[in-house]
Amino acid sequence: MELHNIEKLIEKYLEATTTVAEEETLKAYFLKGDVAPHLKEYTAMFTYFSIAKEETFTKQVPLKPRKRNYKWLSVAAVAVLVFGIYYGNDYREQKEAEYVLQQTKKAFGLIAQNLNKGTEKLVYLNKFEETKNKIYKTN
Repeated sequence: MELHNIEKLIEKYLEATTTVAEEETLKAYFLKGDVAPHLKEYTAMFTYFSIAKEETFTKQVPLKPRKRNYKWLSVAAVAVLVFGIYYGNDYREQKEAEYVLQQTKKAFGLIAQNLNKGTEKLVYLNKFEETKNKIYKTN
């Protein structure tokens, strides 16, 4: 095979643009043993790829099934539910109490406003009383 062609294939290989057939050509060239001196650095790479391709993993991998403890999961779920209900009720009761307080403040405000109108009219009653006293004393 022509050396110039191999150099072009190596460039394509390093750019990851080679086809499978071109990679097989490169692998055959570097495994035959008669490699140009300036390309010897690639020999180790292609030798490793051919050896690694044949390796297999023979050791047994122990697979232990995971036990899920659903008892604790259900206990935790119940605890969260009870906690939510307890504090949810407190929150709801607090909001209701705040609403009642606001309504009571409004009612007292209206009562105070109407009482103030009534006390304004008492001033006229006092003037009437003074005038009546003046009339009866002079007679």
